[in-house]
Amino acid sequence: MAKPRNFLFVCKGNDARSQMAEGFAKDMANSVVNVFSAGDTPRDINNYAADVMQELGIDIREQATRSFKDVPVNKIDTVITLSSDSDPLPKMKKTKVTQIHWPLTDPTTARGTEAEVKKAYRAVRDEIRNRVQVLLVG
Repeated sequence: MAKPRNFLFVCKGNDARSQMAEGFAKDMANSVVNVFSAGDTPRDINNYAADVMQELGIDIREQATRSFKDVPVNKIDTVITLSSDSDPLPKMKKTKVTQIHWPLTDPTTARGTEAEVKKAYRAVRDEIRNRVQVLLVG
């Protein structure tokens, strides 16, 4: 039996990008993968992020936003940051933690009509889906 892999997706607010990544990973992963997301300053799940994920049949509204203290960080073996290089990482006691950085645009900064804002969210969503698929499949 394969050893479970424990992924943590991180973005500052844990309200859009990391939540989308968690949703995709849970949807695509098998039972040997544990998936978490967290942020330094968690906010409520972003409605646009939830809407564009729902378009693909993934409901992230039921996911919880978390700070690092709400995640079993000492079990995590792979941390994926989804925003700026300066985003905080949780303090971890493990010495062998793989860190991956996906510098993705923050869709919460998108401005314009609702259609333009949703287009920005969809672009980030689709990029996250592609990256999560590669992460899980190899």
